[in-house]
Amino acid sequence: MRAVHKKLTITVEEEVYDGLHQIIGRGQISTFLNSLARAHVVQPEIEAAYQEMAAERERETEADEWTENLIGDIDNEAR
Repeated sequence: MRAVHKKLTITVEEEVYDGLHQIIGRGQISTFLNSLARAHVVQPEIEAAYQEMAAERERETEADEWTENLIGDIDNEAR
């Protein structure tokens, strides 16, 4: 799938502007900012991921057994 790009005008402090040009390089700033922002603004399809995990019967059975065994650990905990 080909990504659709949108033009964005932002305002940054002069030091930030100079640093981006100096360290990241002209022509690479968009790629840098895109990768930096992605983790904060693009939510993965979490619902689909949960449904996929729930469909894995063996994994779900193991998870259920593990959580049920935690209850025994709490009952035996010293108070």
